[in-house]
Amino acid sequence: MKNASIRQAFGRGLARAAELDENVVALAADLTDSVGFGEFAKKFPDRFIQVGIAEQNLVTIASGMAHLSKIPFAASYAVFSPGRNYEQIRTTICINNQPVKIIGSHAGVNAGPDGATHQMLEDIALMRVLPNMIVIAPGDAIEAEQVAVVMARDARPNYVRYPRADSSVIFDNQHQFEIGPAYILKSGQDVTLLGTGTMTAQLLMAAEMLADKIDCEVIHVPTIKPLDEKTILESVKKTGRVITAEEHQIAGGFGSAITELLSEKLPTPVTRIGINDQFGQSGTADELLDFYGLTAERIAQQIEQLV
Repeated sequence: MKNASIRQAFGRGLARAAELDENVVALAADLTDSVGFGEFAKKFPDRFIQVGIAEQNLVTIASGMAHLSKIPFAASYAVFSPGRNYEQIRTTICINNQPVKIIGSHAGVNAGPDGATHQMLEDIALMRVLPNMIVIAPGDAIEAEQVAVVMARDARPNYVRYPRADSSVIFDNQHQFEIGPAYILKSGQDVTLLGTGTMTAQLLMAAEMLADKIDCEVIHVPTIKPLDEKTILESVKKTGRVITAEEHQIAGGFGSAITELLSEKLPTPVTRIGINDQFGQSGTADELLDFYGLTAERIAQQIEQLV
């Protein structure tokens, strides 16, 4: 698999969304290129607002602009938005159901040398409990570019998380992202592997490693809220076993959303792979993924243990 930047791809999609709709605007908190907004700022300087290191202002200004029929994309590092401004997101955006698009860059341990203070591992838990909020984690650069365009068309509050480091490209240009659906990337009979964000690529590689002895079904779940219950339940009925993978705390995150669904509608053994009640630390992205058991090799070991 080749690698590409999800954040830069999202930025290309945002610029395309702005070409399609003059109401699309972008706001950033003392960041531009590092969150993927460089192309937008150059093409649409009159529609780009730099609010400075003021994440609470970032989302409240965006909410006001949404109330005036603009389509604001408000970006910062995920550890600061939603990490620092959660109350403003809750009160000004979600309670008022304003269609602000919140972008959390540098999510997960892949922020690498920046260490624990900049590795946001709790944002899925924070955002998926907010009424009205849609939560998205694109799987690669191709999907991320599409996500920006689709978000601009959606009339609800949206949150998207994406990584700092380049990640594996798993889709081709035939892929069509929409908010809601999960995508079966490999059919199988023995175990259902559910991935979101960059972890889907690791699941695909793990399934390939085990192909001679375990028949894995791999499903990419870019929309964490709302879940595609039908696709997930149909797969689990067939396999009877589930593994989830996320670059996030396993408490309250994507795996928790899956276990909530299954506990109510189809009780099934679930193994959640993610960060287990720890903060991140400094290191390269590859070193940290291996340390926390998020590489294909480490995931394959857990699949074998379950099956």
